[in-house]
Amino acid sequence: MRAALLPLFAGAILAISLPARADRLPVPADAPASFKAECGGCHLPFPPALLTAPDWKRVMARLDKHYGDNASLDEKTRRELEDFLVRNAAGNGRMAGQGDPPRLTASAWFQREHRKVPASLWRDARVKSASNCSACHSRAEQGSYRGREIALPELREKH
Repeated sequence: MRAALLPLFAGAILAISLPARADRLPVPADAPASFKAECGGCHLPFPPALLTAPDWKRVMARLDKHYGDNASLDEKTRRELEDFLVRNAAGNGRMAGQGDPPRLTASAWFQREHRKVPASLWRDARVKSASNCSACHSRAEQGSYRGREIALPELREKH
């Protein structure tokens, strides 16, 4: 009887902890120096858990057409970053990006988390796009996306 209840108990604990974990997405401590230097040179170095492994492979395979820019890297650095991203990628389909290239802002998880954000705010000069996490999340660089840390007052009241 106990053995049969263990999976149910573990599932309940996981379900309870998901909301608490959704606002903590730190970059893993084993990130190579090239991650912040290369990925963080143009945008927030996104936590690998924001996309799935197949998504990261697609992103890294087409760096010459990286969301409208050429972000090409030497093969050694590209491989190091891809290995890191894939190793630390999301393990569930809710984080799968949509589109080609895959966009983390189009994942089911991102859409659900941001469902109360008005479309006009994504175009606001302070924000510019949904992928500019730091515009709204004051501690995004530290991997914290808590509602109470939202920088824009008009969004704080929605959380």
